[in-house]
Amino acid sequence: MSASLRVAVLSLSILGLAACASTGGTASAPPPPERAPSVMDKDQAYIAAVERIARIRGIQVQWVNMPRLPRSETDPQDDN
Repeated sequence: MSASLRVAVLSLSILGLAACASTGGTASAPPPPERAPSVMDKDQAYIAAVERIARIRGIQVQWVNMPRLPRSETDPQDDN
């Protein structure tokens, strides 16, 4: 009786370890592709620079129209 109990416990533990080893699929997934910059993206570097200088001078900045990234040369322009 004890030998069959040992075999049952051993086989269940091996099955449990095998199941745990097969669930790690997300760790090996590739990162999402980088998105091309859009005209609607905020110019984070410019915003950070302005807010840093304002903080040094003791000024509070409240953005009305957030600065956007400049349009690149390859973007089609709306000249209509």
